[in-house]
Amino acid sequence: MSRLRTRRARPPVALALPALLAVAFLLMPLVGILTRTHWRDLGTHLTSPGVVEALRLSLVVSLWALGFSLLLGVPLAWLLARVEFKGKALVRSLVLLPMVLPPTVGGVALLLGFGRRGLLGPWLEGTFGITLPFHTSGAVVAATFVAMPFLVISLEGALAGLKPSYEETAASLGSTPLRVFFTVTLPMVAPGLIAGAALTWARALGEFGATITFAGNLPGTTQTLPLQVYLLLQDQPEAATSVSLLLLAIAMAVLVALRGRWTGTPVARKDPGAPVVVEEAAGTEPVGPVPTGSPADGGHWPLHATVTGFNELTLDAEPGTTIAVVGENGAGKTTLLRALLGLTPRAHAELRLGDADVTGLPPHRRQVAWVPQDGALFPHLSALANTSYGLRARRVPRAAARAEAQAWLDRLGVGHLAHRKPAQLSGGQAQRVALARALAARPRLLLLDEPLAALDQTTRAHVRHTLRTHLAGFGGVCLIVTHDPVEAVSLADRVLVLADGRTLQDAPPSEVTRHPRSPWVARMLGRNAWPGTASADGLELAAGGRLVVAEALPAGAQALAIIGPEAVSVHRDRPGGSPRNVWPGTVREITSVGSRLRVLVGSDQAPDLVAEITPEAAAELGLVDGAAVWTSVKATEVTLVRL
Repeated sequence: MSRLRTRRARPPVALALPALLAVAFLLMPLVGILTRTHWRDLGTHLTSPGVVEALRLSLVVSLWALGFSLLLGVPLAWLLARVEFKGKALVRSLVLLPMVLPPTVGGVALLLGFGRRGLLGPWLEGTFGITLPFHTSGAVVAATFVAMPFLVISLEGALAGLKPSYEETAASLGSTPLRVFFTVTLPMVAPGLIAGAALTWARALGEFGATITFAGNLPGTTQTLPLQVYLLLQDQPEAATSVSLLLLAIAMAVLVALRGRWTGTPVARKDPGAPVVVEEAAGTEPVGPVPTGSPADGGHWPLHATVTGFNELTLDAEPGTTIAVVGENGAGKTTLLRALLGLTPRAHAELRLGDADVTGLPPHRRQVAWVPQDGALFPHLSALANTSYGLRARRVPRAAARAEAQAWLDRLGVGHLAHRKPAQLSGGQAQRVALARALAARPRLLLLDEPLAALDQTTRAHVRHTLRTHLAGFGGVCLIVTHDPVEAVSLADRVLVLADGRTLQDAPPSEVTRHPRSPWVARMLGRNAWPGTASADGLELAAGGRLVVAEALPAGAQALAIIGPEAVSVHRDRPGGSPRNVWPGTVREITSVGSRLRVLVGSDQAPDLVAEITPEAAAELGLVDGAAVWTSVKATEVTLVRL
């Protein structure tokens, strides 16, 4: 064992000393209670009739206060975390107010609001015969008033930490907002809810000031344990200390149980008993027979959509069409998907699926399934329960839903993982479960947002093959957002290129590959793309310089010059012969692509240029970063695409 140990940094004395004094200041009252407690008389003090009755009443009041806090506070926390509205800051301030308000002032405010001469008190008494002051119900109201903020704050923090994609995905599977709340939202924020409930109950149990001011101090009616302590201090200080110790023990037990996690932010936790998951190589899992259509009715649903707002485009597609949506970051790809789902105010889609106009329907009634980039599998449900979720939301009986879900998992080669939780799945397995869940929901439109982006190359190839196989039998239209040219070419029947929310190109993959109309798409496909303006002897480049081309375009026409990296020659000395486009430059980067090398060359006389050469050629030329080189391109190797 090494003698070297990492030394902890010593805090500065100017900070450490006040911090220690603060700890001592907080600890001293607790030590006082512990040292002044008559331990031999503790049992006698805590079992006296008055204390037992006060404890019973405290438990009744605190539990009722907890119930009302859950009933009112949970919806309020959800509203503050999920809905934007005017006056939200004011509402949050009202929630926090009881925490900073002196308890006796709170009691006076309750009297003026709910007392016999208050704003609401006469109406409650005259209409329902309810009198809150000096009644047990008044103690419940006072405890709820001061304790509910703890629940709201804790749960709001948990909801704010929960990614909305889980709830949005549940809605796309056909689940109503209320069902989403109870089956997805609450289970995922359970730590925050439990923490808030525990703090709320502990605070209600210890409430004193508002209770005595609003409800009085009536034995057996409103005299809770803190009020009993107040009375015992006058005649039996030893008994008051014992009862205080009981309340202190309860409060400490709650805090120790929470272990500081009172905000309850949801965290995806691994099952400690789960087996270690290893990504499986392509082809190691069985793939079931290809479905020939929707397992529900084998229907076919053409797509027609007119999107306005940030996105401005019209989209038509026949059943069975897969469309790859590509474009730069910010081009509007995800916004398009969310508009079709009805989840964003940035864009509005007039959407028709088959003969049904779903424009005015909420997301859970559109039959549009969505698979976000992270899959958004519900962590508290097994793979089978995740897959059957959409079917259950559409009121399919449990047994039938589970059987159909199992069939889809089998088709996608993950049926043997049906009873695993998402934390026990590899990335490829989780993506297939997410896809099975979307297909099992019987959608008429399937939206996939970079479904393979998080996978390694081996798993991605296998999942891509599986996805292509099963999309062949899908009776609706599928849109896939991707940045991977292999996915765009191998999965899609059409490629939709977006720029600033508009359609730049909508064509088969072969056409987009040969004649890309976007520099970004051309570079995505691995080609050099230089925009410019046609002139009498070539193309005047937008980035400066001139390119000689074999094609002739009318002067002034805007065009995109496409140059394959394999058409770029690299030389250490200025080349002679036929090339008419020659530029000096410097090697900026060398990367390996399969069995070849891609060399990025920067030049003052032309835009950056990518060449593709063999490792042997690179070694012969002695290419390294920073090396001075010459590049050349024949005029016949340049393809012009008019813009």
